[in-house]
Amino acid sequence: MNPLLFGPVLEIGRTLLDRFVPDPEKRAQSETELVKMVADGELKQVIAQLEINAREAAHPSIFVSGGRPLFIWIGGFGFGYATICQPLLTWFARIKGWPEPPTVDSDLMWVVISGLLGLGGLRSVEKVKGVASK
Repeated sequence: MNPLLFGPVLEIGRTLLDRFVPDPEKRAQSETELVKMVADGELKQVIAQLEINAREAAHPSIFVSGGRPLFIWIGGFGFGYATICQPLLTWFARIKGWPEPPTVDSDLMWVVISGLLGLGGLRSVEKVKGVASK
């Protein structure tokens, strides 16, 4: 289930419970069951997506299993060009009197790279704290 729909689904469920279940104790039990049902559905979707990701990563075709590595390589090359190559080429072009090389609009690239590195960083923190082994 889309996380953005989690709140509205619960609100609709609570509204229906308020109208049709007058007893506060039974209403509280029904709300708890509703939250469990919504959370269980979301957990099943997350598990299914993780299984799909594992199958994709193990696929022998580079066009199926190479999606994530492709973004990592593109991000790495873009980062290398934007931070090392482009400034050096600009400096060299100014010395020689040549036109400057193009710059990269790196806003989207930084989002992708920080997402990839951020997830890896969180995993490293889990390993250091010993949470990953539990």
